[in-house]
Amino acid sequence: MSSMSTMASQQQMVTNSAQMGVQQAAILQQPQTQQQQQLSQQQDFDPVHRFKMLIPLLKDSLQNVMTIASQNFGHNAAIDNGRTTEKGNDAAVQRFDKSLEEFYALCDQLELCLRLAHECLSQSIDSTKHSPNLVPTATKPDTVQTESLSYSQYLSMIKSQISCAKDIHNALLECSKKIAGKGQGACN
Repeated sequence: MSSMSTMASQQQMVTNSAQMGVQQAAILQQPQTQQQQQLSQQQDFDPVHRFKMLIPLLKDSLQNVMTIASQNFGHNAAIDNGRTTEKGNDAAVQRFDKSLEEFYALCDQLELCLRLAHECLSQSIDSTKHSPNLVPTATKPDTVQTESLSYSQYLSMIKSQISCAKDIHNALLECSKKIAGKGQGACN
């Protein structure tokens, strides 16, 4: 009896340890899945990554368009040659316009990804051109670079950018007033 109770207790311990191991593995996997989800969300916003993901779909869609076009062409040729009746084989013929629409939708998505990537690149280039030096933050003083701006230099640069923007705004207002004045004089 004691050997049976010992075996039962050992089996219970093995079962408990296995359950604890599964729970610990689930706990360890949970942060990894959260990190993977965050990475996936970041990659969804990256136009280059999205472009790379859409290319295989575009290839498949183009292959589907060509296959359906081929099938429809063969079906129409058979009808023209009088080998099949028009109603006899219509179930096998797929809609070409649906597959072509899917292909064009993927092309539009790719175009948007490329435009977004181009816009991000041009903003990055403009950012480095107009503010080439970084401002060190108080939280990371050890990352101070030799070419970084001091806060006072950064403020003066921002003030000059604001005054330039005000000058452009005022020039546009003057031009709009002159155009509006000419338009009213022509109507009278």
